[in-house]
Amino acid sequence: MTKKILVTGGAGFIGSFIVDRLVDDGHDVRIFDNLEEQVHQGKSPEYLNEKAEFINGDVCNYDELKKAVKDVEIVSHHAAMVGVGQSQYQPKRYVDVNTAGTANLLEILVNEEHDVKKLIVASSMSIYGEGAYQCESCGELSPELRSDEQMSRQDWEVHCPSCGKALKPVPTTEEKRLQSNSIYAITKKDQEEMCLNLGKSYGIPAVALRYFNVFGPRQSLSNPYTGVAAIFLSRIKNNNPPLIFEDGLQSRDFISVHDIVDANILAMNSSAADYDYFNVGAGRQITILDIAEILAKLQNSDVKPQIVGKFRKGDVRHCFADISKIKSKLGFCPKVEFEQGMKELMEWSAGIEADDKVEAATEELREKGLLS
Repeated sequence: MTKKILVTGGAGFIGSFIVDRLVDDGHDVRIFDNLEEQVHQGKSPEYLNEKAEFINGDVCNYDELKKAVKDVEIVSHHAAMVGVGQSQYQPKRYVDVNTAGTANLLEILVNEEHDVKKLIVASSMSIYGEGAYQCESCGELSPELRSDEQMSRQDWEVHCPSCGKALKPVPTTEEKRLQSNSIYAITKKDQEEMCLNLGKSYGIPAVALRYFNVFGPRQSLSNPYTGVAAIFLSRIKNNNPPLIFEDGLQSRDFISVHDIVDANILAMNSSAADYDYFNVGAGRQITILDIAEILAKLQNSDVKPQIVGKFRKGDVRHCFADISKIKSKLGFCPKVEFEQGMKELMEWSAGIEADDKVEAATEELREKGLLS
């Protein structure tokens, strides 16, 4: 059955793939996007789906957003400023777009006439802070961030606060305590909790999807605040070594954008998702050093990652997803193997110019006192 669907941020990396799937599935799709300079350099991307309606507008503008919401049945809310480090010295910009922009959307759904029957919001694994850990003596723990004093000793692992032993990372479930460790994470938590709260209050089924580290084609290779895979690839394409903080053994969960799209379609079509939140990851643990080495190998590059032995304030050591909830409730199963997805990213990037701005971004972090 054809539905009218609004995708905010629909010109972006993840949003554009969602738009493509919805169009392919026969839906009537509207894109609302401001073509953020940092991502798009103010230009409409070539991959933008011509079969979707496009509105150039900003979620911070209530009237523009109100027009975009008119006559749609489903809202897929992906408009957001992205970047943990940058959010720490541009807090107003992130709060204005992510928190206040989402408040604009909810204000419309609460106080204006509309046809919206479902709201899906893109949340983030960053809201967890550190992932979950196991102590062989003290059991499962949700530890605080490592202190600057500990990190300055290059003692990178997370230790049990009771017995001091190094902790073993374990998959993070949705029920882990949220310990948001950046302005970006706080605003993603705001987006999730606001949508679920007002969704319940007004009977509009809302779903929050907590994305882990998403990779794939269309990631901006010239945006130094995007995903780590794209940042590393930009460095390698410019024959520069990927810069790796700590010792490179910190780990994350990397999931293909195609699997993210599948999760969105399942959430949209299933009432079992209503008023709930889900991890969306691949359920696998990969180190940051592995990412850099795999990308260099696939690029046939002799560039070696540079482990700088420094740390960024607020970085977590390990966080990877337990995806049993979304598997059991929605039937989600990630299909894209890691190296297969990385090969696709590499093939796509062959014709893309990558402006390496990593060193400038790193210097900004240093100037702001966020890099030690």
